[in-house]
Amino acid sequence: PGIMEAGNKGAWMKGGPSVGLNIDLPFEQNHNTFIEPDNNLKHRYFFVRKVMFVKYAQGFVVMPGGFGTLDEMFEVLTLVQTKKITPVPIVLVGKEFWAGLKTWIIEVMLERHHNISSEDLDLFFITDDPDEVVQYVNQFYAGDRVEKLSPNFEL
Repeated sequence: PGIMEAGNKGAWMKGGPSVGLNIDLPFEQNHNTFIEPDNNLKHRYFFVRKVMFVKYAQGFVVMPGGFGTLDEMFEVLTLVQTKKITPVPIVLVGKEFWAGLKTWIIEVMLERHHNISSEDLDLFFITDDPDEVVQYVNQFYAGDRVEKLSPNFEL
């Protein structure tokens, strides 16, 4: 069981829809048992899978992972930064894991090469505390932002 299964299990336990956006890889296991059969969407290509989850997600909680995790995270950051999608909360969980990347982003991308602006550092939040994750997402959608909460159908 992993973090993706935990999200599906939580939705399933509360009677909500449990959707899987899977991709066929030789080293990956099958989908978890908490994904409703009609909601198990298999993809051959990564870009199609990313379009699907970006289109319907209203926030991203990113756990430590590999190249695929970084690819998905930077895709979302780029789409928000360039205003191609509505801003969404992006939370990176695991201060120790993400600290080196944030330092590199600041020192290399921002200060040395000026590839991003200082405001871009506000596009994501790093924490170790699950309560802070919930608090950040709730604060992100406080006020009139919640009225605009909808899938990114512009994609």
